[in-house]
Amino acid sequence: MGKRSWILGAAVLVLALTACGDKGDEASGDGSSGSGGETKVVKIATDASYAPMESMDKDKIVGLDVDFLDAVMKEAGLSYELQNTGWDPLFADLGKGEKSSFDAAISSISITEDRQKTFDFSIPYFESVNMILTKEDAKVADALELKDKKVAVQGATTAEDLMKGIMGDSSTSLKRFDSNTLALMELDQGGVDAVVADFAVVQAFVQNNPDKHYAAAYDKTNFAPEYYGIMLPKGSGLKPKIDAALEKVRASDEYKAMYKKWIGVEPDTTDLLKTK
Repeated sequence: MGKRSWILGAAVLVLALTACGDKGDEASGDGSSGSGGETKVVKIATDASYAPMESMDKDKIVGLDVDFLDAVMKEAGLSYELQNTGWDPLFADLGKGEKSSFDAAISSISITEDRQKTFDFSIPYFESVNMILTKEDAKVADALELKDKKVAVQGATTAEDLMKGIMGDSSTSLKRFDSNTLALMELDQGGVDAVVADFAVVQAFVQNNPDKHYAAAYDKTNFAPEYYGIMLPKGSGLKPKIDAALEKVRASDEYKAMYKKWIGVEPDTTDLLKTK
């Protein structure tokens, strides 16, 4: 996904997900021990507002990304903390390179050529595609039918980029929201004709609202598949270690189980496992 708009000043909720090491220490570039022999904690940012990938359950961050990250960090032998920072703040911080206060971010972040100019990414861990969600009595066959309709997206996401290409950059019918939750609420209340968002979000919404009669549509002609990766500051020494662990986890039965737990279906990892 491309996710969200600036949420500067978002409260940082620290959720320590591993017990190894001293959590007061700052993480080194590769998660190795410091000069005193203590285990460094890798600090990882997320925006926990994108169920089922990452969201808040009371004071706990939960979701597929959270379970996947835990498996990868265990495989890599790294101690870490996951912090809910908000979407734009995590980009702003990791964009500082060596001066970043975080070592990585996982938040359904699509790997794009533009982002790769500023950040490093792990190998992909999730294949996604944007979907169109409408009321059942207002189905569309493809994204081109949305050109003259009112469409909601989460701002600063790949969904926004795709719809700007179809509807025009300055279209007043393209409604941008701070979260998909708000975009979906707008559709539910009749303020827009459709929502465009990642398939995991759309599928979860349809499954959780079986009595509301929604229709979800793929358009693989106009919406190409995209891949999520763990984002790192440029030149991060963590990338080789994370890549090696990630490659093992994404090919495992554990990955399939967590995928089905959160997405509701078995994953087809044929293309994912070929990506580097």
